[in-house]
This record gives sequence, C-alpha cells and structure tokens, in this order.
Amino acid sequence: MLQWIAAGSGARLIGIVHHTDAAREYAYDRQSRIGKLDKAWDEALQRGWTVVGMARDWKTVFAFERSNTGASQ
Repeated sequence: MLQWIAAGSGARLIGIVHHTDAAREYAYDRQSRIGKLDKAWDEALQRGWTVVGMARDWKTVFAFERSNTGASQ
C-alpha cells in the first residue's frame, strides 16, 4: 500500500509507525515473535519515508494514560 501511495503525483506523506514501546503497547522489529518490521523498514530507509517510533515520539499512546493536570498532549 505504501508503494502505491508513493507512486502517485504531487505531495505525499508516507509513514510507518515503529512499535517500540513494550511497556505501554507492543514492541516489534526484525526478530520479534509477534510481528516483523523488516522489508517495510528497509524500504522506508531507502526511500526516505517517515518512521515514527512510539517510545520516542509519543507522549501518550492511549487516552487513559493522560494525566489529570489538564495539559494538552
């Protein structure tokens, strides 16, 4: 699907969510048992697609994690 989107003309945002947060959700990579991010990862690096890491890039994964401070996240 990402290749199909990338093939179109005009501006495109192509991104992959890299599940790197086993404490809050799941973590998987090339060698994980629950899913593999190998071919898509290689292609993303080769083509310059955006890769977002959950542990690094998400302050909140699920809505119930929000603090009661009233600060937006």
